[in-house]
Parts: sequence; structure tokens; C-alpha cells
Amino acid sequence: MTRIGVITFPGSLDDVDAARAVRLAGGESVALWHGEHDLRGVDAVIVPGGFSYGDYLRAGAIASLAPIMSEVLAAARGGMPVLGICNGFQILCEAGLLPGALVRNAGLHFLCRDQRLVVESTASTWTSGYSAGAEIVIPIKHAEGRYVADADTLARLEGEGRVLFRYAGENPNGSLSGIAGIGSADGRVVGLMPHPEHAVESLTGPGTDGLAVFSSVLAAAAAA
Repeated sequence: MTRIGVITFPGSLDDVDAARAVRLAGGESVALWHGEHDLRGVDAVIVPGGFSYGDYLRAGAIASLAPIMSEVLAAARGGMPVLGICNGFQILCEAGLLPGALVRNAGLHFLCRDQRLVVESTASTWTSGYSAGAEIVIPIKHAEGRYVADADTLARLEGEGRVLFRYAGENPNGSLSGIAGIGSADGRVVGLMPHPEHAVESLTGPGTDGLAVFSSVLAAAAAA
């Protein structure tokens, strides 16, 4: 069975939800601790949402320097799939695994709602289970989710098909080009602000549109 590690930092809120999503997709979730240098032989890693280290300095800044992240960086550079959700996306950008940054929402309000997204690309380890152009509904809950990058970086992301998710309809936080999620050049490292782990069961979410994020990485591992 594919083993997916889920990191817990001080202030993590969605690690338990991410672990449940992995299990619902058919994988084995493995708890990883921020203060350790041990990935426990996992096949992929999820950096979950929350407020790691209280969001001091900047959201994700301290967590990007945690002992476990040195192992994640090395593993990612060796080809291991890594997913950052919300605060996890912020951490991956702070750590340099993904370009750009997440800053305060336009309007400076915390946002918490179900959000329509367009799947822009399926050419990543974490989005291969979707259909390109599909519209899905995934919850958002963040205060610092506005994606920004310089013009050259934006052009590269767009030109290389690395924009994976885009906000549909209203741009809720002012992200440049409506970007909700991006991937690395090899498609193995992905970050997104919406929370797919909160859309895996009809009983407790807006639907199950988020489940394909987790089943995608399991399918990729099985095919490897």
C-alpha cells in the first residue's frame, strides 16, 4: 500500500483531515513530526494547512526551516511527490520548492467559503485524476492566500502549463492571474490554497471534488 506522510507542525489544523483523505483514497497515512529528520520511508509527503508556528514572521516562514523540511527538500529534489495545502503552499514557497509567494488577501479579510475552481492542467502527479478544464468546488479558508510573483515567473508558469488550478468566477483574494495552485517543472511538487481534504465526503463537505488530488498520487505511485 502506498504510504503518504502528513507533517504536523505546532499550529497545524488540517493534518488529521489530510490523513483521513489519504485513507479514503486508498492509501496509508503516516504521521511525520516537524522536529524530526525522518520521513519514515514514505512514498509522498503532504504539508498540511493551519497556522504553523503561529504564522510568526510570515506565514510558513519558520516552518520552512523545521528539521523535517530539510528532509522534504532533499526528497523532493530526488523526485518524491510533495503536496502543500494552504499553509503548506506558503511553506513550500518559503522553502524555495515553488516560486512566488502568498501574501495578505486583497481587502485584508479572512475568507472561508466553498470556492469554484477550474482545473487548468492534469500534467502533475497530484492532478492526473482530473479532466483538464473541469470545474470543481473546493473550500478555501485563508487570510494570506493572494499568490504573487514577478512577471517573468508568471510567464514561465503559464507557458510551461504549471498553473494547475485557477479561481472560477470572482477572484476571492486578488491572486495574480486568478492562480489557486501551481506545480514544479516536473509536476511532482504542487501547492494550492484551497483545501481538497475538506471535499472528500458528501456528508461533511461540498462534495467529493477534492478526492482526486489524493487518488492521483496513489495512481502515480502504483504506476511507478
